[in-house]
Amino acid sequence: MKSLFTEEAVREVIERIHRIKAKDKPHWGKMSADQMLAHLNVAYAFTYEPEQFKKPGAFKKFLLKTFVKRFVVSEKPYPKNTRTSPEFIITGQRDFEKEKARLITYIQRTQQLGFQHFDGKDNFSFGTMTGEEWNALFYKHIDHHLTQFGA
Repeated sequence: MKSLFTEEAVREVIERIHRIKAKDKPHWGKMSADQMLAHLNVAYAFTYEPEQFKKPGAFKKFLLKTFVKRFVVSEKPYPKNTRTSPEFIITGQRDFEKEKARLITYIQRTQQLGFQHFDGKDNFSFGTMTGEEWNALFYKHIDHHLTQFGA
């Protein structure tokens, strides 16, 4: 898996993001391009702006850590049309250019902070994670949806 902590991978991902156009249709799923970018931004918002979300209760956090985390942070790619958490469901139209710029800023910030910043850092839903797990959380999700839109 490529690492969003490296300049090379970040440059490649940003180039892929720029290939997507507002009117592009997905190869699978129902999201529009603007909704997909907003959807990708949610993972970063959980990381950089967690105060806008309700913290999961003890039972939900247990379920997330025990069952969902290993699916999210494993090397195995996501299957097409995988169900998502309600917080990640985007409805209505979004500003494509604004969402794209926001995503690129998040990706660049993540790379600048680097592996060491994230290694051992607490995740909103999954508890303490390694740098490798953080990278999988970010990269695997982006790669899945950029592929969904042919980028």
